[in-house]
Amino acid sequence: MTNQTEIAQNGVNVTALLGAREALRETPEAARFKWRATSEWVKGTHNRATVDGFFGLGGEHQHRQSYKFDSDHPEVFASEDKGATPVEFVLVGLAGCLTAGIAAVAQNRNIQLHSVKATLEAGMDLQGILGIDPEVRNGFDGIKVHYDIKADASAEDIAALVAQSQKRSAVFDVISNPTDVTVTTSKS
Repeated sequence: MTNQTEIAQNGVNVTALLGAREALRETPEAARFKWRATSEWVKGTHNRATVDGFFGLGGEHQHRQSYKFDSDHPEVFASEDKGATPVEFVLVGLAGCLTAGIAAVAQNRNIQLHSVKATLEAGMDLQGILGIDPEVRNGFDGIKVHYDIKADASAEDIAALVAQSQKRSAVFDVISNPTDVTVTTSKS
């Protein structure tokens, strides 16, 4: 009788990922990345952002293609609703980062995923950004992330996947810890 172990197929190349981690451990200067986005005003509150390339592994890299993201405000704000709001992009980034982490951790732990759905919700009191009440914060008052995960794993193992993803998520860290932001201007 042969004992065959099935390998989870979640679409994550864990061998390459772990190999990259080991290579970066040996050359930590290559682990210093700079991510970039540019945004151009279109009209009203409508903007179009582009992501083309980034710096990492000691050099410049280009994505396979330029990615474009339209942002705007909804019609209830007297805008044209030509894209998601910028704060919704923050939620999209958090969901994408955490979910990618869940897939990678599940693959590494040989847990077969069948579906992963994240639902995110963030409250905001507009009195802050509208200048009605200077005591009200401009940003979210909190973010709730709920996962519905179907996998060949126990509830405890699934909770551990989510916890490990959260622990290693760059976007979770950016949102939950203070990050220095410098804004400069130039006149064209």
